Amino acid sequence: MLDLISIVIALLVAVTVHEAAHAAAAYYLGDPTAKMAGRMTLNPIKHLDPLGTLMIVIARFGWGKPVPVNAYNLKNPRRDEALISLAGPLSNLLLAACLALPVKYFLFSYETGFLGILAYVMTVTIYLNVALMVFNLIPIPPLDGSKVLFAFLPIAWEDKLRRFEKNGFILLFGIIILSRVLGVPIFAYIVGPLVDLVLSVIFLTS
Repeated sequence: MLDLISIVIALLVAVTVHEAAHAAAAYYLGDPTAKMAGRMTLNPIKHLDPLGTLMIVIARFGWGKPVPVNAYNLKNPRRDEALISLAGPLSNLLLAACLALPVKYFLFSYETGFLGILAYVMTVTIYLNVALMVFNLIPIPPLDGSKVLFAFLPIAWEDKLRRFEKNGFILLFGIIILSRVLGVPIFAYIVGPLVDLVLSVIFLTS
Protein backbone atom coordinates (compact mmCIF):
# COMPACT_ATOMS: atom_id res chain seq x y z
CA MET A 1 0.00 0.00 0.00
CA LEU A 2 2.83 2.41 0.86
CA ASP A 3 4.34 1.74 -2.57
CA LEU A 4 1.13 2.69 -4.38
CA ILE A 5 0.52 5.76 -2.22
CA SER A 6 4.12 6.91 -2.74
CA ILE A 7 3.88 6.45 -6.50
CA VAL A 8 0.57 8.33 -6.70
CA ILE A 9 1.94 11.22 -4.63
CA ALA A 10 5.21 11.29 -6.57
CA LEU A 11 3.51 11.30 -9.97
CA LEU A 12 0.99 13.95 -8.97
CA VAL A 13 3.83 16.18 -7.80
CA ALA A 14 5.97 15.46 -10.87
CA VAL A 15 3.15 16.00 -13.38
CA THR A 16 1.94 19.18 -11.64
CA VAL A 17 5.40 20.76 -11.57
CA HIS A 18 6.03 19.65 -15.14
CA GLU A 19 2.85 21.17 -16.59
CA ALA A 20 3.06 24.35 -14.47
CA ALA A 21 6.60 24.87 -15.79
CA HIS A 22 5.33 24.63 -19.38
CA ALA A 23 2.68 27.26 -18.59
CA ALA A 24 5.16 29.59 -16.86
CA ALA A 25 7.66 29.31 -19.72
CA ALA A 26 4.93 30.06 -22.28
CA TYR A 27 3.82 33.12 -20.31
CA TYR A 28 7.42 34.35 -19.98
CA LEU A 29 7.91 33.97 -23.74
CA GLY A 30 4.79 36.00 -24.54
CA ASP A 31 1.90 33.53 -24.67
CA PRO A 32 -0.68 34.03 -21.87
CA THR A 33 -2.98 31.25 -23.13
CA ALA A 34 -2.08 28.74 -20.41
CA LYS A 35 -2.18 31.38 -17.69
CA MET A 36 -5.65 32.49 -18.73
CA ALA A 37 -6.73 28.85 -18.68
CA GLY A 38 -5.61 28.62 -15.05
CA ARG A 39 -2.68 26.32 -15.80
CA MET A 40 0.11 28.45 -14.33
CA THR A 41 -0.48 26.97 -10.89
CA LEU A 42 0.76 24.20 -8.60
CA ASN A 43 -2.81 23.06 -7.96
CA PRO A 44 -2.72 19.46 -9.28
CA ILE A 45 -6.45 19.45 -10.03
CA LYS A 46 -5.86 21.97 -12.84
CA HIS A 47 -3.38 19.64 -14.53
CA LEU A 48 -5.03 16.25 -14.14
CA ASP A 49 -5.98 14.34 -17.27
CA PRO A 50 -8.68 11.70 -16.58
CA LEU A 51 -6.99 8.95 -18.59
CA GLY A 52 -3.51 9.93 -17.41
CA THR A 53 -4.67 9.87 -13.80
CA LEU A 54 -6.29 6.45 -14.27
CA MET A 55 -3.04 5.15 -15.73
CA ILE A 56 -1.21 6.25 -12.58
CA VAL A 57 -3.25 3.69 -10.67
CA ILE A 58 -3.32 0.98 -13.36
CA ALA A 59 0.14 1.20 -14.91
CA ARG A 60 1.90 3.22 -12.19
CA PHE A 61 2.76 5.78 -14.82
CA GLY A 62 0.68 8.65 -16.12
CA TRP A 63 0.56 12.10 -17.62
CA GLY A 64 -1.10 15.46 -17.20
CA LYS A 65 -3.41 17.51 -19.37
CA PRO A 66 -1.36 19.16 -22.16
CA VAL A 67 -0.74 22.86 -21.62
CA PRO A 68 -2.29 24.98 -24.42
CA VAL A 69 0.22 27.05 -26.38
CA ASN A 70 -0.65 29.56 -29.09
CA ALA A 71 2.41 29.81 -31.33
CA TYR A 72 1.10 33.07 -32.85
CA ASN A 73 1.87 34.81 -29.54
CA LEU A 74 5.53 33.76 -29.64
CA LYS A 75 8.21 35.96 -31.17
CA ASN A 76 10.21 33.00 -32.47
CA PRO A 77 7.73 30.08 -32.60
CA ARG A 78 10.17 27.26 -33.42
CA ARG A 79 12.72 28.28 -30.80
CA ASP A 80 10.17 29.27 -28.17
CA GLU A 81 8.10 26.10 -28.53
CA ALA A 82 11.29 24.12 -27.95
CA LEU A 83 12.09 26.18 -24.85
CA ILE A 84 8.55 25.76 -23.52
CA SER A 85 8.82 22.01 -24.07
CA LEU A 86 12.19 21.85 -22.32
CA ALA A 87 10.83 23.73 -19.31
CA GLY A 88 8.78 20.71 -18.21
CA PRO A 89 11.59 18.12 -18.10
CA LEU A 90 14.04 20.64 -16.63
CA SER A 91 11.59 21.44 -13.82
CA ASN A 92 11.47 17.74 -12.96
CA LEU A 93 15.27 17.59 -12.89
CA LEU A 94 15.47 20.66 -10.66
CA LEU A 95 12.84 19.27 -8.26
CA ALA A 96 14.67 15.94 -8.06
CA ALA A 97 17.96 17.70 -7.32
CA CYS A 98 16.36 19.81 -4.57
CA LEU A 99 14.73 16.80 -2.91
CA ALA A 100 18.00 14.87 -3.05
CA LEU A 101 19.61 17.29 -0.59
CA PRO A 102 17.50 16.47 2.50
CA VAL A 103 17.32 12.79 1.54
CA LYS A 104 21.09 12.51 1.24
CA TYR A 105 22.13 14.63 4.21
CA PHE A 106 19.32 14.17 6.71
CA LEU A 107 16.68 11.54 5.96
CA PHE A 108 18.88 8.74 4.61
CA SER A 109 19.43 7.24 8.08
CA TYR A 110 15.72 6.94 8.91
CA GLU A 111 14.06 3.64 8.00
CA THR A 112 11.03 3.61 10.29
CA GLY A 113 8.50 6.04 11.72
CA PHE A 114 7.26 9.22 10.08
CA LEU A 115 10.71 10.32 8.90
CA GLY A 116 11.33 6.89 7.42
CA ILE A 117 8.07 7.10 5.45
CA LEU A 118 8.91 10.66 4.39
CA ALA A 119 12.35 9.55 3.20
CA TYR A 120 10.77 6.74 1.17
CA VAL A 121 8.13 8.98 -0.44
CA MET A 122 10.76 11.60 -1.29
CA THR A 123 13.08 8.97 -2.77
CA VAL A 124 10.25 7.66 -4.97
CA THR A 125 9.46 11.25 -5.97
CA ILE A 126 13.08 11.85 -6.96
CA TYR A 127 13.16 8.70 -9.06
CA LEU A 128 9.86 9.37 -10.84
CA ASN A 129 10.76 13.00 -11.56
CA VAL A 130 13.94 11.85 -13.26
CA ALA A 131 12.07 9.08 -15.07
CA LEU A 132 9.43 11.56 -16.27
CA MET A 133 12.15 13.92 -17.45
CA VAL A 134 13.98 11.27 -19.46
CA PHE A 135 10.75 9.75 -20.82
CA ASN A 136 9.48 13.14 -22.02
CA LEU A 137 12.72 13.85 -23.84
CA ILE A 138 12.19 10.86 -26.15
CA PRO A 139 11.74 12.51 -29.59
CA ILE A 140 8.40 10.85 -30.37
CA PRO A 141 5.37 13.11 -30.88
CA PRO A 142 3.66 14.35 -28.77
CA LEU A 143 6.42 14.09 -26.12
CA ASP A 144 8.46 17.20 -25.32
CA GLY A 145 11.53 15.78 -27.01
CA SER A 146 9.77 15.86 -30.37
CA LYS A 147 9.18 19.62 -30.13
CA VAL A 148 12.82 20.16 -29.25
CA LEU A 149 13.75 18.05 -32.28
CA PHE A 150 11.42 20.10 -34.51
CA ALA A 151 13.45 23.23 -33.77
CA PHE A 152 16.50 21.67 -35.44
CA LEU A 153 14.79 20.00 -38.40
CA PRO A 154 14.13 21.52 -41.80
CA ILE A 155 10.61 22.96 -41.90
CA ALA A 156 9.52 20.42 -44.54
CA TRP A 157 10.48 17.54 -42.23
CA GLU A 158 8.80 19.24 -39.28
CA ASP A 159 5.50 19.53 -41.15
CA LYS A 160 5.53 15.81 -41.95
CA LEU A 161 6.40 14.74 -38.41
CA ARG A 162 3.77 16.99 -36.84
CA ARG A 163 1.12 14.89 -38.58
CA PHE A 164 2.06 12.05 -36.24
CA GLU A 165 1.46 14.01 -33.02
CA LYS A 166 -2.03 12.61 -32.40
CA ASN A 167 -1.12 9.12 -33.59
CA GLY A 168 2.06 9.28 -31.52
CA PHE A 169 -0.02 9.46 -28.35
CA ILE A 170 -1.91 6.33 -29.39
CA LEU A 171 1.42 4.59 -30.08
CA LEU A 172 2.79 5.51 -26.66
CA PHE A 173 -0.40 4.46 -24.92
CA GLY A 174 -0.34 1.15 -26.79
CA ILE A 175 3.27 0.48 -25.80
CA ILE A 176 2.49 1.19 -22.12
CA ILE A 177 -0.49 -1.19 -22.15
CA LEU A 178 1.46 -3.84 -24.06
CA SER A 179 4.28 -3.58 -21.55
CA ARG A 180 1.86 -4.25 -18.68
CA VAL A 181 0.16 -7.14 -20.48
CA LEU A 182 3.40 -8.86 -21.51
CA GLY A 183 5.21 -7.97 -18.31
CA VAL A 184 8.03 -6.54 -20.39
CA PRO A 185 9.14 -3.05 -19.29
CA ILE A 186 9.78 -1.72 -22.79
CA PHE A 187 10.34 1.91 -21.78
CA ALA A 188 12.44 0.79 -18.82
CA TYR A 189 14.92 -0.70 -21.28
CA ILE A 190 15.00 2.58 -23.17
CA VAL A 191 15.13 5.13 -20.37
CA GLY A 192 16.42 2.99 -17.48
CA PRO A 193 20.17 3.45 -18.09
CA LEU A 194 19.74 7.22 -18.56
CA VAL A 195 17.63 7.47 -15.40
CA ASP A 196 20.31 5.63 -13.43
CA LEU A 197 22.99 7.94 -14.85
CA VAL A 198 21.08 11.11 -13.94
CA LEU A 199 20.31 9.81 -10.44
CA SER A 200 23.94 8.97 -9.82
CA VAL A 201 24.98 12.47 -10.91
CA ILE A 202 22.31 14.10 -8.72
CA PHE A 203 23.35 12.23 -5.58
CA LEU A 204 27.06 12.70 -6.27
CA THR A 205 26.75 16.47 -6.73
CA SER A 206 24.06 17.24 -4.15
